[in-house]
Parts: sequence; C-alpha cells; structure tokens
Amino acid sequence: MAESRDLLTREQRSRNMSKIRGKDTKPELLVRKLLHAKGYRYRLHGQSGARKLPGRPDLVFAGRRKVIFVNGCFWHFHDCTAGQRAPAANAEFWEAKRTRTRERDALQREQLEADGWQVYTVWECQLKDKSVLGDRLTAFLESAAD
Repeated sequence: MAESRDLLTREQRSRNMSKIRGKDTKPELLVRKLLHAKGYRYRLHGQSGARKLPGRPDLVFAGRRKVIFVNGCFWHFHDCTAGQRAPAANAEFWEAKRTRTRERDALQREQLEADGWQVYTVWECQLKDKSVLGDRLTAFLESAAD
C-alpha cells in the first residue's frame, strides 16, 4: 500500500487543529439545551466543587454522582459510519491519534467509575433523534446507582 502524505505543512496542520473546539461544541450545546429544558441542572467541564474530574466530563451532576460526555464520532472512534471513516492522508498519524484517544477515554471512564461515578456517553450520531436521546438521558439521570 502506498504511503499517503499530509498535504499541509506542519504549521498549517497545527493552525487547523488548534481551531477545533474541545468544549462548547454544537453537539454539547444541543445536549445542554435539551437537559436544561427538562429541568436538569449541571456543572460544566469536569467541575465537581473545587475538584476536576478525570477526563473533564462535559456535564457533571454531582448530587447524582453522574457525568455525561458528548463525543464526536470521528475523534473518539465510535463504531458508526462517521467514526469508522479514516482519513487517507497521513493515515498512520490519524490511526495512532484516534487509538490513543479511545484508550484515554476508556482509562478515564474506569477512573470515574472506580471513584463512584456513573458515566454516560452521547455520540454525535445520536443527536439526529432528539426525542430518543432525551428519553435515554432521562433514563440515565433518573436511574438508581448501580
């Protein structure tokens, strides 16, 4: 198989990557708006009092000991079509980057669960049907602790 090269310079790639948001993304804002409309209140970006939680979850429900991550399918290697589509340019780099992200996500989830937190991940592809998503989020937030 021929090696594909990145068509951008290192500086151009760095500038492009720096513009990708890590918080307050459109999917995250949609989930926040949906939950707020249902009456749920939460803290943002891994805050539980003065403490930062592993992985800095997007939404923290401290009283319930529950957290929600809102993940992009591509970036976090979801098993949907968008998550499995791999870039042809600079393929080795992207494979390694996405694999590290998946491994880091699993480790952070384990750390949170070991600390007594329940974790739910909303995938970008699940945002298409807001009523189903709303029902799933409500079921997660209202469920008793395991």
